[in-house]
Amino acid sequence: MFLAIVFLIITILAVIGGIREMKRMNLFAVGFSFVTVVVFGFFSVMTLYSLITTGEGAPVTTH
Repeated sequence: MFLAIVFLIITILAVIGGIREMKRMNLFAVGFSFVTVVVFGFFSVMTLYSLITTGEGAPVTTH
């Protein structure tokens, strides 16, 4: 749970940084910001979704 919150904070900071760098027209930084938002954002949102729907933090595989 703590890791998902940290990744969510990283995602929010990456969005802010991406917007700032778009104003400066620094496309290299915008690209890295976009990749960061996609990867960390997906992980944090899906972990929080799993926590809300199943009551467990990380997805559990059952065999």
